[in-house]
Amino acid sequence: MSKPRVAVVFGGRNSEHAVSLMGAGSVLDAIDRSKYEVIPIGIAQDGRWVLAASDQRFAIESGELPIVDTSGAALALPSGGSSLVAYDPGSIPVELGAVDVVFPVMHGPFAEDGTIQGLLEMAGVRYVGSGVLASAVGMDKAHMKTVMAAAGLPIGRHVVVRDRDWRLDRDRVLKEAEGLGWPVFVKPARAGSSQGISKAHDLGELEAAVEFARQHDPKVLIEAAIVGREIECAVLESLGDEPAVASRPGEVKVEGGQEFFDFEAKYYPDQMSLTVPADLPEEAAEQLRAMAVRAFEALDCEGLARVDFFYTPEGHLVFNEINTMPGFTSLSVAPQLWAASGLDYPALVDRLIQLALSRSAGLR
Repeated sequence: MSKPRVAVVFGGRNSEHAVSLMGAGSVLDAIDRSKYEVIPIGIAQDGRWVLAASDQRFAIESGELPIVDTSGAALALPSGGSSLVAYDPGSIPVELGAVDVVFPVMHGPFAEDGTIQGLLEMAGVRYVGSGVLASAVGMDKAHMKTVMAAAGLPIGRHVVVRDRDWRLDRDRVLKEAEGLGWPVFVKPARAGSSQGISKAHDLGELEAAVEFARQHDPKVLIEAAIVGREIECAVLESLGDEPAVASRPGEVKVEGGQEFFDFEAKYYPDQMSLTVPADLPEEAAEQLRAMAVRAFEALDCEGLARVDFFYTPEGHLVFNEINTMPGFTSLSVAPQLWAASGLDYPALVDRLIQLALSRSAGLR
């Protein structure tokens, strides 16, 4: 019998392009080639889909972020099925055969926000991870908080700033934000990997922070600062009919002098530490794990998610955010949480592929 064919898709048209490549490199190294046939596919920053070049770089080297090498053959996914076709300039198109499952190791807009999920749904192709709705809501921090509040999870105070608000009613926005108290955190509503985030201590810094966030997204979130430890938990869908399960919680700490968990802290060496299990009272740890599963189910997530909380000095848990396609290098937080919970990285990758293969294409 032929092996299932897995297309690992990475890159994309957003500021998290390099982060996607770093995760894809780890996935490609971890997939069991005796069990699966693998096709590495890059989406360039201009939107072109290509077969990954043999010398494609996936890691940061000499401080330089990786990008998709467009020297490979261009690809097309015909609308009538799941077969890939490669087009080399001046040559006859080559049929690569049907893809059984796509593993989209992609982050940010035009990727994990339901965009690629919708494309794959239309093509009738199975894929790893959450569907269109969960991906879109999980990407939009404003709508995410609305759903989580409705599910009974405690959330922090915040102000949503839409493009029209900022252009036509800025004084009202600033007054509402000032009511949150100082400092505040300013974030693009639909970006990840800590892109575009600033900490503002007064109105002058706030205006600059909003303008900076708007470089990534015209919709911005202003959040009241929460005093507390950053505790993260990963949730994984079960292969059978059992409910989703949560990993052991881990505490993230920023090293190197940064004020918060920014891009450098996440992806450059020695900038952050992760302690698993987090030093929490047993009751708080179990409550956090239950809340993480509740967040996963509130969005109808599939596959894997990482759920982030604050644990306050008073012993309260506050939901921060859920990430439906978390950072996925072997050293990223979610894989490390599962490794500390008894599921190593290759086994996690295999589990996600098996979950995708077990689902039917289309509505589910």
